[in-house]
Amino acid sequence: MAETSHRGGEAGGTRGSGHSKTIGVLLIADRPTGSVDRLLEGVPEGVRRRIGEVFLGSRVPPAPTRALEERPRGGGAPKVIHLSRESGDGITQKAAFRLALERGLDIVVVLRGIEAPMAEVIDKLIAPLDRGECEAVIGLRAPSASGPAGAEVSRWRRTGGAVLGRLDRMLSTQLSDLHSGWRAYDVSALASIPFEGNATDGHFDLQVILQLLGANRRVLEVPLPPLHTERLGTADAARRAWDTSTDVLRVRLSRLGYLSGHLGKVGSEYGLKNAENSSHSIVLRWIGQMPAGRVLDLGCSSGLLSERIRSLGHRVTGIDVSALPGVTDRVDRFLVADLDDGLPPEVGEEAPFDVVIAADVLEHVRDPERLLKQIGRVLVPRGTLIASVPNFGHWYPRIRTAVGLFDYDQRGILDSGHVRFFTRRGLLDLVRRSGFLVTREQATGLPLEVISARDDALRRGLRVADRLAVGAWPTLFGYQFVIRCETPHTISSASAVAAPALDAGSGLEAVGS
Repeated sequence: MAETSHRGGEAGGTRGSGHSKTIGVLLIADRPTGSVDRLLEGVPEGVRRRIGEVFLGSRVPPAPTRALEERPRGGGAPKVIHLSRESGDGITQKAAFRLALERGLDIVVVLRGIEAPMAEVIDKLIAPLDRGECEAVIGLRAPSASGPAGAEVSRWRRTGGAVLGRLDRMLSTQLSDLHSGWRAYDVSALASIPFEGNATDGHFDLQVILQLLGANRRVLEVPLPPLHTERLGTADAARRAWDTSTDVLRVRLSRLGYLSGHLGKVGSEYGLKNAENSSHSIVLRWIGQMPAGRVLDLGCSSGLLSERIRSLGHRVTGIDVSALPGVTDRVDRFLVADLDDGLPPEVGEEAPFDVVIAADVLEHVRDPERLLKQIGRVLVPRGTLIASVPNFGHWYPRIRTAVGLFDYDQRGILDSGHVRFFTRRGLLDLVRRSGFLVTREQATGLPLEVISARDDALRRGLRVADRLAVGAWPTLFGYQFVIRCETPHTISSASAVAAPALDAGSGLEAVGS
């Protein structure tokens, strides 16, 4: 069987190189007595000398081991640490990984018992790591001919394997044995993932691989010799299928920016919202109706929105906390600043501005009123502020809060970077206190393009339903509010537009996704 791999990124650094890498072995054994002796006796001396720690996971403490005393003095006997399995294999592995990080080990090998071809098993697991080909290795299990047999077992294995196989394919990992417990990890790669929050049972194995792939680490599968593979009972298999299906949903939601990102994260870049009636499209439509001028884009991220504004003939100055790739090519001038501290002094070199864009910015600063007042001071006498914020009164956060499931997502209304939450009333009160009058506002619908890129009949139907719902009840179904403001002294009493009332017949513009 050939080696198969999923490559998720560049190799991570390790403290050792090649055959100088130190190894920790987590040996999970039901019968611990003599296990360490058989482990050390079954591997070549060159590998034995690299084993600095043996973590013995068992439900009973092991008897003293002989092999440690029999090894040559130059070898440096490894320390044996007993880890209880009473609380679950996930707890045992967390403890072993934690110790490996604390002791400065380079590789952790996880073994499920002592098998006759131990030298071959360990060599196959650590060789790709020694060569720097990956950050994790999964051993593909080949069932032992001496294992349980029979029509009932075979039928159960075929059915259970088919169910788990289908669920695994839904994770889109391109790996074939996600549940194998025979593994080896680069310790520095483990340090890059939040494994402490993973499951406490055997499901921990799958979650570690999903996290490594989500962190752009490379995972390699290698075939192992025949082993006495794990035989799951009906209850255990049903629980594993349920856990896997739950993770399928969590991974898919994480890739869309929902949930905390424990099993997968989106990038730090905030992309351009290209949907016809997204907040960015509304901003571009409004600014496209203005003459070319000087624009300040706050929180410009990688400059994708700035680039579109610039293409309309405007000179664009962008500000963000860091310079993401490509941003300096998409704006006329880029300033690095934390808007939580207000506008940077350098902005005065480009002021005054005809338009200031604060698209999805106000919710990220602790004192938005101070920032808005500073914006008013850098605008020309007939300057315009265009701002958008997520609607915390939307049904999604309302339901999550009502049922006790309030938590942060990676993106959207409950973005983990949000430190302020706005309803329509709160937003309008804020801009008034800051010296602005609202001249126009719109509510957007759900970002359906994030959920599915296909423009099929289902999505078109959802879009129509969402648009009708936003129009009927914008404070409940509006996903974002986009407002256009001017300072009071630039607006005549005839042109000022009072804020619409809160009822559905207010005249508030509603747009779908």
